[in-house]
Amino acid sequence: MSKTYKFSRIGYVYVPTSRIDASIQWYTDNLEFTLINKFEDRGSNLAVLHHPHQHSIALLLIETESPNRLEILRNGNPFPIMAINCPNIEYTHEMLRNKGVEVEDLMTLGNGEAKYFYFRDPEGNLLEGAWSKWDPVDEYKDEFGR
Repeated sequence: MSKTYKFSRIGYVYVPTSRIDASIQWYTDNLEFTLINKFEDRGSNLAVLHHPHQHSIALLLIETESPNRLEILRNGNPFPIMAINCPNIEYTHEMLRNKGVEVEDLMTLGNGEAKYFYFRDPEGNLLEGAWSKWDPVDEYKDEFGR
């Protein structure tokens, strides 16, 4: 007998932007997302972006006039809203820095089991590049090519 689950996985991450077209360009140019769809819903524009990983969740950019951007305060310090896995985190960190993205220093946890760095998108949302030895092996969607 198979088990019935109420939920199967996280489906989307919502990220606010006041300039959706500029944000689409930034996420596709710098973070290698692919634009899947852009549409209007309930009076504002949304953009659906995906990574090539077989089981990646969608990033939905939501155009808003609100000046509030996303970050979590952890012990009084900013903490990111989303971590994006990097198979080669040193390469990703350097590539973003070379593109002019303001990235914080690369940090190592434990005895090198995990590494991360923080950075902000042009709208001010705090993001994290992350790698750990426990990350699953990547499987890529055929339609994204290689």
